[in-house]
Amino acid sequence: MKNTSYKFLILFIASILVTACGNKNGSDGHTQKTEAKESQNEGEEVVLSKQQFNALKMKIDTLTLRNMSGYVEANGTLEVPPQNEAAITSVVGANVVSIKVIEGDKVSKGQVVAYLSHPNIIKLQTDYLNAHSNSVFLKKNYERQKRLYDAGVGSGANFQKAEAEYNASKAMVNGLAAQLKILNVNTTSVRNGTIAQQIALRSPIEGFVQKVEVKTGQYVEPQTELFEVVNTHHVHADLMVFEKDVYKVKRGQKVSFTIQSVPDEELTAEIYSVSKTFEDNPKAVHVHAEIENKKGNLIPGMYIQGKIQVENTKTKALPESAIIKEGDRYYVFSAEKENDDWSFKPVEVILGAKDNNWTAVQFSEEIKPNTKFAYNNAYYLIAEMKKGEAEHEH
Repeated sequence: MKNTSYKFLILFIASILVTACGNKNGSDGHTQKTEAKESQNEGEEVVLSKQQFNALKMKIDTLTLRNMSGYVEANGTLEVPPQNEAAITSVVGANVVSIKVIEGDKVSKGQVVAYLSHPNIIKLQTDYLNAHSNSVFLKKNYERQKRLYDAGVGSGANFQKAEAEYNASKAMVNGLAAQLKILNVNTTSVRNGTIAQQIALRSPIEGFVQKVEVKTGQYVEPQTELFEVVNTHHVHADLMVFEKDVYKVKRGQKVSFTIQSVPDEELTAEIYSVSKTFEDNPKAVHVHAEIENKKGNLIPGMYIQGKIQVENTKTKALPESAIIKEGDRYYVFSAEKENDDWSFKPVEVILGAKDNNWTAVQFSEEIKPNTKFAYNNAYYLIAEMKKGEAEHEH
């Protein structure tokens, strides 16, 4: 009996010890789960070394207010006002003796671009010289007949005939002189007996030679366009705005646009004129804007894609490369320097309006004004964060 009681006591003590050990193991399991959860929360960050930071060319800055504009999309071309482009033609049929410019050359107003020659040009000068000499003779006859008529010894009919012939000769001389002036021929030299074998074709404006449509020795008909000169200093954006958006557009609004040949270079302009009539096809009006930051070789006729800013609202915004989507949520990364390393933590945001590659953002919690954010490589940062979480779970 005594032995039986002793055995029962040993079993009872053993059961108490087993229960105590079980409770202890349960408590440790709960602690491990809590620590894992805390580690997971602490793992929601990415740390980049100085070398990684530089290799990725990370851009870090605080948030600033940016003009996020409502805009009207409009396409068009670069143009110059009519007074800033000129077609150079010959007023008479002639042969091209020599060409003094090539496409792309800068020319000043009055500069010679080519020389022309033809027997008709020489004949015009000789006709002028003969007409002038004849007019001098008729003038003397007229003056003589006038003196006789005034003295009462001359015939009135002779005086009137001399007067009519003299006036007709003056008209002939003036008409031929006007033609020679158009041909840039000096009439004084012709009266002195100098007959020009060739005439100079001159540019009527300052600018750049855009087209040369003639060859040496070629015969050109009157009014044939031989050269085209454009003054690109006054090149502007000519945009087409569709009927549904016309009411939004007005003088003084800003325009941002790109040229198709240089898509990465953004130019800005300001509207100075809005047409009051519609084009038939498409149903749109012309909007002219003066370019503010002219860069490169802007040539009339270049195709442009533009956005007319019709509303301006300042709000917090970040580049698209700073924003990443995870599921149905969007995140950006706050940045904090730790010695030589940088720590990045995801911050949830709500997206707003877009303007080019910028997007307005709102934060669910208040952000300190001096908080810095990553302005690029959000995709890389989220990938690194997931990689770190996966390694921790493993």
